[in-house]
Amino acid sequence: MTTLDRTDLRLLAVLQSEGRITNAELAERVSLSPSACLRRLQRLEADKVITGYAAQIDPQSVGLGLQAFVRVQLARHEGAAVERFVEQINGWDEVVACHALTGDMDYLLHVYVADLQDFSRFLLDHLLNAAGVADLNSSFVLRTVKRSPSLPLAQMEKHGAVAASR
Repeated sequence: MTTLDRTDLRLLAVLQSEGRITNAELAERVSLSPSACLRRLQRLEADKVITGYAAQIDPQSVGLGLQAFVRVQLARHEGAAVERFVEQINGWDEVVACHALTGDMDYLLHVYVADLQDFSRFLLDHLLNAAGVADLNSSFVLRTVKRSPSLPLAQMEKHGAVAASR
Protein backbone atom coordinates (compact mmCIF):
# COMPACT_ATOMS: atom_id res chain seq x y z
CA MET A 1 0.00 0.00 0.00
CA THR A 2 1.27 3.45 -0.91
CA THR A 3 1.77 5.86 1.97
CA LEU A 4 -0.48 8.90 1.55
CA ASP A 5 -0.41 12.20 3.41
CA ARG A 6 -3.23 14.73 3.90
CA THR A 7 -2.26 16.63 0.75
CA ASP A 8 -2.43 13.42 -1.30
CA LEU A 9 -5.90 12.73 0.13
CA ARG A 10 -7.11 16.28 -0.65
CA LEU A 11 -5.74 15.93 -4.18
CA LEU A 12 -7.49 12.57 -4.65
CA ALA A 13 -10.75 13.89 -3.21
CA VAL A 14 -10.79 16.78 -5.68
CA LEU A 15 -9.97 14.49 -8.60
CA GLN A 16 -12.73 12.04 -7.65
CA SER A 17 -15.34 14.76 -7.99
CA GLU A 18 -13.70 16.89 -10.69
CA GLY A 19 -11.67 14.62 -12.95
CA ARG A 20 -11.36 17.24 -15.69
CA ILE A 21 -9.81 19.91 -13.49
CA THR A 22 -6.59 21.44 -14.83
CA ASN A 23 -3.33 20.91 -12.99
CA ALA A 24 -3.14 24.66 -12.22
CA GLU A 25 -6.65 24.65 -10.69
CA LEU A 26 -5.92 21.46 -8.76
CA ALA A 27 -2.65 22.87 -7.42
CA GLU A 28 -4.46 25.97 -6.19
CA ARG A 29 -7.19 23.90 -4.51
CA VAL A 30 -4.67 21.79 -2.56
CA SER A 31 -2.26 24.67 -1.85
CA LEU A 32 0.67 23.42 -3.95
CA SER A 33 2.67 24.88 -6.79
CA PRO A 34 1.68 23.47 -10.19
CA SER A 35 5.01 21.62 -10.50
CA ALA A 36 4.69 20.04 -7.02
CA CYS A 37 1.09 19.07 -7.80
CA LEU A 38 2.12 17.46 -11.09
CA ARG A 39 4.91 15.49 -9.37
CA ARG A 40 2.41 14.16 -6.82
CA LEU A 41 -0.03 13.22 -9.57
CA GLN A 42 2.69 11.40 -11.49
CA ARG A 43 3.75 9.54 -8.32
CA LEU A 44 0.14 8.55 -7.56
CA GLU A 45 -0.29 7.31 -11.13
CA ALA A 46 3.04 5.42 -11.09
CA ASP A 47 2.10 3.82 -7.75
CA LYS A 48 -1.29 2.79 -9.26
CA VAL A 49 -3.21 4.79 -6.65
CA ILE A 50 -4.80 6.61 -9.60
CA THR A 51 -5.68 3.86 -12.06
CA GLY A 52 -7.34 5.96 -14.76
CA TYR A 53 -9.66 8.80 -15.68
CA ALA A 54 -13.13 8.22 -17.11
CA ALA A 55 -16.41 9.95 -17.91
CA GLN A 56 -19.50 8.90 -15.96
CA ILE A 57 -22.27 8.04 -18.41
CA ASP A 58 -25.97 7.83 -17.60
CA PRO A 59 -27.00 4.25 -18.55
CA GLN A 60 -30.58 5.24 -19.45
CA SER A 61 -29.43 7.86 -21.94
CA VAL A 62 -27.44 5.27 -23.92
CA GLY A 63 -30.20 2.65 -23.94
CA LEU A 64 -29.09 0.49 -21.01
CA GLY A 65 -32.34 0.67 -19.08
CA LEU A 66 -32.10 -2.53 -17.05
CA GLN A 67 -29.60 -3.22 -14.31
CA ALA A 68 -29.36 -6.58 -12.60
CA PHE A 69 -27.29 -8.18 -9.89
CA VAL A 70 -26.74 -11.87 -10.50
CA ARG A 71 -25.45 -14.18 -7.79
CA VAL A 72 -23.60 -17.19 -9.19
CA GLN A 73 -22.71 -20.44 -7.48
CA LEU A 74 -20.12 -22.68 -9.12
CA ALA A 75 -20.34 -26.47 -9.11
CA ARG A 76 -16.61 -26.87 -8.47
CA HIS A 77 -14.02 -24.60 -6.92
CA GLU A 78 -10.70 -25.98 -8.12
CA GLY A 79 -8.35 -23.61 -9.93
CA ALA A 80 -9.07 -24.62 -13.53
CA ALA A 81 -12.88 -24.39 -13.15
CA VAL A 82 -12.71 -20.99 -11.47
CA GLU A 83 -10.22 -19.72 -14.04
CA ARG A 84 -12.46 -20.83 -16.91
CA PHE A 85 -15.48 -19.08 -15.37
CA VAL A 86 -13.54 -15.86 -14.73
CA GLU A 87 -12.22 -15.91 -18.30
CA GLN A 88 -15.77 -16.18 -19.66
CA ILE A 89 -17.07 -13.37 -17.43
CA ASN A 90 -14.30 -11.05 -18.60
CA GLY A 91 -15.44 -11.58 -22.19
CA TRP A 92 -19.01 -10.42 -21.61
CA ASP A 93 -19.57 -6.68 -22.12
CA GLU A 94 -22.86 -6.78 -20.21
CA VAL A 95 -20.98 -7.54 -16.97
CA VAL A 96 -19.54 -4.27 -15.66
CA ALA A 97 -18.34 -5.72 -12.34
CA CYS A 98 -17.79 -9.18 -10.91
CA HIS A 99 -16.93 -9.84 -7.27
CA ALA A 100 -15.88 -13.09 -5.59
CA LEU A 101 -17.91 -13.49 -2.39
CA THR A 102 -18.02 -15.31 0.89
CA GLY A 103 -21.24 -17.09 1.85
CA ASP A 104 -23.60 -19.30 -0.11
CA MET A 105 -22.92 -17.76 -3.54
CA ASP A 106 -19.50 -17.51 -5.14
CA TYR A 107 -19.78 -14.45 -7.38
CA LEU A 108 -21.87 -11.30 -7.69
CA LEU A 109 -22.21 -9.91 -11.21
CA HIS A 110 -23.39 -6.37 -11.96
CA VAL A 111 -25.05 -6.45 -15.37
CA TYR A 112 -26.38 -3.70 -17.66
CA VAL A 113 -28.66 -4.52 -20.60
CA ALA A 114 -31.31 -2.70 -22.63
CA ASP A 115 -34.39 -4.48 -21.30
CA LEU A 116 -35.81 -7.73 -19.93
CA GLN A 117 -35.68 -9.40 -23.35
CA ASP A 118 -31.97 -8.54 -23.58
CA PHE A 119 -31.40 -9.91 -20.08
CA SER A 120 -33.17 -13.14 -21.04
CA ARG A 121 -30.89 -13.46 -24.07
CA PHE A 122 -27.81 -12.78 -21.89
CA LEU A 123 -28.95 -15.38 -19.37
CA LEU A 124 -29.70 -18.06 -21.98
CA ASP A 125 -26.75 -17.41 -24.30
CA HIS A 126 -24.07 -16.77 -21.71
CA LEU A 127 -24.70 -17.45 -18.05
CA LEU A 128 -26.64 -20.69 -18.28
CA ASN A 129 -24.04 -22.03 -20.71
CA ALA A 130 -21.05 -20.88 -18.67
CA ALA A 131 -18.63 -23.58 -17.58
CA GLY A 132 -19.17 -24.79 -14.03
CA VAL A 133 -22.26 -22.75 -13.11
CA ALA A 134 -24.44 -24.68 -10.65
CA ASP A 135 -26.96 -22.01 -9.60
CA LEU A 136 -28.02 -18.45 -10.45
CA ASN A 137 -30.15 -15.90 -8.66
CA SER A 138 -31.03 -12.56 -10.28
CA SER A 139 -32.31 -9.31 -8.78
CA PHE A 140 -33.34 -6.30 -10.85
CA VAL A 141 -32.70 -2.72 -9.82
CA LEU A 142 -35.95 -0.80 -9.37
CA ARG A 143 -34.20 2.49 -8.65
CA THR A 144 -30.75 3.57 -7.57
CA VAL A 145 -30.82 5.28 -4.18
CA LYS A 146 -27.12 6.13 -4.05
CA ARG A 147 -24.43 5.91 -6.68
CA SER A 148 -21.00 7.30 -6.10
CA PRO A 149 -17.79 6.40 -7.87
CA SER A 150 -15.85 8.16 -5.10
CA LEU A 151 -14.03 6.25 -2.38
CA PRO A 152 -14.60 7.37 1.25
CA LEU A 153 -11.11 8.85 1.66
CA ALA A 154 -12.10 10.65 4.87
CA GLN A 155 -12.18 7.22 6.52
CA MET A 156 -8.39 7.04 6.25
CA GLU A 157 -7.96 10.13 8.42
CA LYS A 158 -10.55 8.92 10.94
CA HIS A 159 -8.62 5.69 11.40
CA GLY A 160 -5.19 7.30 11.53
CA ALA A 161 -3.98 5.82 8.24
CA VAL A 162 -2.45 9.08 7.00
CA ALA A 163 1.28 9.82 6.89
CA ALA A 164 2.86 13.08 7.96
CA SER A 165 3.02 15.65 5.15
CA ARG A 166 6.00 15.45 2.84
